[in-house]
Amino acid sequence: MASAASTLKSSNFHGKQVRSRDVRAAAVVNTDVVAAGAPLGRKLRVAVVGGGPAGACAAETLAKGGCETFLIERKMDNCKPCGGAIPLCMVGEFDLPEEIIDRKVTKMKMISPSNRAVDVGQTLNDKEYIGMCRREVMDDFLRKRAKSLGANLVNGLFMKLEDPGVGNGAITIHYNDYEADAKVGEAKTMEVDVVIGADGANSRVAKNIDAGEYDYAIAFQERIKIPDEKMEYYKDLAEMYVGDDVSPDFYGWVFPKYDHVAVGTGTVVNKTAIKTYQAAMRKRAEEKCAGGKIIRVEAHPIPEHPRPRRVQGRVTLVGDAAGYVTKCSGEGIYFAAKSGRMAAEAVVEKSQNGTLAVDEADLRSYLDKWDRKYWATYKVLDILQKVFYRSNPAREAFVEMCADEYVQKMTFDSYLYKTVVPGNPIDDIKLLGNTVASIVRANALRNAAKAQVPM
Repeated sequence: MASAASTLKSSNFHGKQVRSRDVRAAAVVNTDVVAAGAPLGRKLRVAVVGGGPAGACAAETLAKGGCETFLIERKMDNCKPCGGAIPLCMVGEFDLPEEIIDRKVTKMKMISPSNRAVDVGQTLNDKEYIGMCRREVMDDFLRKRAKSLGANLVNGLFMKLEDPGVGNGAITIHYNDYEADAKVGEAKTMEVDVVIGADGANSRVAKNIDAGEYDYAIAFQERIKIPDEKMEYYKDLAEMYVGDDVSPDFYGWVFPKYDHVAVGTGTVVNKTAIKTYQAAMRKRAEEKCAGGKIIRVEAHPIPEHPRPRRVQGRVTLVGDAAGYVTKCSGEGIYFAAKSGRMAAEAVVEKSQNGTLAVDEADLRSYLDKWDRKYWATYKVLDILQKVFYRSNPAREAFVEMCADEYVQKMTFDSYLYKTVVPGNPIDDIKLLGNTVASIVRANALRNAAKAQVPM
């Protein structure tokens, strides 16, 4: 990493001296104004802040595309609290090796508030599965691959940027360098042309460009080591629990990992009660996890919708930093990796493989493509969450619907391949009728329950 550290001071910018907080002599760097589309006479320099799937996939694409790339990540062994589920299409699309996939889930159980269990996955063929990963394993693989393709991996903590690149000058990044396993970071600066913020729900990059606030959920998860005979039950099975006891607006889960299970839940509307919901989640799954030992406790915010601003100047956001987590399912890994790659592809394309300067309009081309491709997906899942997660009767109706084979096929096809598969018109009409009937029944049950409550 010594070469990477020295590269930070070897920019071919010229004309202005920048004072570094490094103890070494300040470097003379080039900050001549260059208009978008003009030849640079050097490689376009891009800093990617955050080394999760979004940042690592962005860095890989940039490095392959000819840009001088710096991937800044503070916690190289970070174990982000995450269910860790990835769709089948991601394995092929992002060339993921089977070694990083802990489990191939081919069966799921949807469990209602009354503990009615519906088996889901009957429509999967013998080659289809949902991958279960540990984030510390997956993220490490993606970062190392980006490095092998030419990205400079920087063990550092992003602090701030002085100017988001609204003009044509360089963007100065301030960060604390933790190379050589230093316990105390060393304050340094770096000058780049473009910044991609992939630093999660609490993104500092987002704050620096005044990206705006958004609602977020708190996800709480415990990794539990259970006896081998119990683990056998979960070897290819995941469970999802719904009910007011485990979450007022989301679901609880038991997902299998390499040698343990991840048991967790989340909520937006009552974050302070998250430990109460987690206790209820453990209670719901206690028989199947009996004899287990908690080996790790994790909690993390999850964005609920895209940020109001996702680009300013030559700074753009991807992944959780941009707010790309779906409602209803809470899926974020695939969309993080995809957004990182799409943002980087826009930079590579508009800069003609890192040879030309870019501007805000070039970065917005990524947002336009993203919104066209995924806006409908986010909207539909938002509606489903509002309809079916609002009360226990609605959740009972939701689980009842999941027993329908056609519902399972359409759901899994959409999830596994991230495409909207045209349905059978007759079955679509039946599904619409069943959905309306389920909603009406749920409303009737909810009203009946309210009527029984003493005043």
